Amino acid sequence: MLSMKTPDPIIIVRDFAMNFGDQTVIKNLNFTVQRGETFGFLGSNGSGKTTTIRALLGIYQPSEGELLINGKTFQVDGATKIGYLPESRGLYEKETVRDVMNYFGELKGLSHGEATDFTEKYLARVNLSEYIDSKISKLSGGQQQKIQLGITVMNEPDLLILDEPTKGFDPVNRRLLMDIIKEHQDRGATVLMISHQMDDVEKLCDHILLLKDGVAREFGTVPEVRKKYNNASLEDIFLKIYGAENDTVEGAQDDNGIPKQFSNDKGAKIKTRRQK
Repeated sequence: MLSMKTPDPIIIVRDFAMNFGDQTVIKNLNFTVQRGETFGFLGSNGSGKTTTIRALLGIYQPSEGELLINGKTFQVDGATKIGYLPESRGLYEKETVRDVMNYFGELKGLSHGEATDFTEKYLARVNLSEYIDSKISKLSGGQQQKIQLGITVMNEPDLLILDEPTKGFDPVNRRLLMDIIKEHQDRGATVLMISHQMDDVEKLCDHILLLKDGVAREFGTVPEVRKKYNNASLEDIFLKIYGAENDTVEGAQDDNGIPKQFSNDKGAKIKTRRQK
């Protein structure tokens, strides 16, 4: 957990708004993530969490405001080592686990030997050593998710951005992966985590932000937010804030908070910074 010290933000989101057509899905969002802390970025599906992360990483161009990492807009070749675990996993399914992990390790600046050493040790840690020469396509979804997390952390990132890192895991494997994340937290990495596992959030996070309809509904330390709700659990607070959403019109937005008529899978062209 983060100790009391002079503020040193690694992430600054300032006056951020995101529009798709004439619909605003993020509205004047402001928050900071301090270096070395674990920050819980929470909300129901469609609240705008993934849209915010994509704007932070330069995938989307913000309609208004700015999103900064170490005082600058994101650059692929920037000085900050970032590990990003997206909710939608992407691995080369026709290649072997060994080749995929070595490839990404070298892409992240490791030597071939360093990447190989990390791969072998990591696979042993997550009980996948026997699959090192198996094609990715032969692995289960949960096994592929372990590989993706290994790739995310293999260059000892300064900043970890994790979108539902334990989604779909049984309790044993969920605890294993959360232990790996906590090890990086203990080494000083900053962690921005999207999760619906409120017990993990309560144990790991220094600050949390609850986003609803593109607006920050709550922000503070876990004890501060709980105190506002008579020390209710985060799960109960989450249900109180988002519980009525099942009564809203179904299908208005996709899971990323994007109106479905503008979703990429329908052929919409979403402007990125590189298309400015």
